[in-house]
This record gives sequence, structure tokens and C-alpha cells, in this order.
Amino acid sequence: MQSTNLKRCLEIQMPIRVRTYDIDSAGHVSNIAYLRWMEDMRLQIFIEHFSLESLMQKECTPVLANTYIEYKKPIKLFDNPVGHMWISRIGSASLKFEGEILVNGTVATTVSHTGVFVDSTTMRPVKLPEMLVEKFREAEGEISCHPATK
Repeated sequence: MQSTNLKRCLEIQMPIRVRTYDIDSAGHVSNIAYLRWMEDMRLQIFIEHFSLESLMQKECTPVLANTYIEYKKPIKLFDNPVGHMWISRIGSASLKFEGEILVNGTVATTVSHTGVFVDSTTMRPVKLPEMLVEKFREAEGEISCHPATK
């Protein structure tokens, strides 16, 4: 899924708390908790790098077109996972988020999402907001946007 030549533009990092209600009958984190954590990380990208409120005031809102999660190692109740997420590429109307969750420095989970923006009234896809495109292009040239390491 992830390629070492992809850049980690606008990367965020955040600690994740495993809660008792995140655990399934097999004793590890349920897949629904991973989806919630991924949503938290995507939101953190908007908090740190864009104004989601400003975008939504322009009557466009981000939605996911697809999600792919690879579970490499189970995460358990007393683990201390750390999530990383970044935007790996953009198109005229879509953007690709990549992410991973590490436990003790080992990749436990990788994720890929394709997102689009839709008009809040019509719910039809629209071009990516110019602010987002400019910020991504700026980050591509900065040191903070570095090749992914594995």
C-alpha cells in the first residue's frame, strides 16, 4: 500500500489512548476504533494546516471516497500507540491521506484514504479548495515534507 517514494506532506503525529470500550471479544482493538482514530488524525491535519471551518463556510465539506486499512500487529489495551498521518498526493478533485499507527516504534497498522470535497448543498464533488492546493504545494518543497521511511 505505502511506497517509500511518497512524501509525508503536512504530517501530523498524535498519541492514541486505547480505551476499554475499544477492545473486542478477541482482546485487541476493534476495527471500529481504528476508523475513529483515523478520523481523529484526518481532523488533526485540518486543525494544524487548514481551517476546516473556513472551508465549510464556503459550502464545501470533505468526505471519504474510500478507506483501506492493513492490520499488521494487534493493538491491545495497555499499548501506547502513536498515530501518524499525512497527505501523500492531490489531484484536481481528490486528495490521498496515508497513515500508520506505531506501538513501541513498530508499525502495527497502515491506512490509506481517498478524500474529495463536495458542495454542501448539492452534495456533488467540487475541485479541491485553492487554499488546500496551495498549502500542499508549498509543503512539497519544504523539509517538513520528507520521503517516507520504513
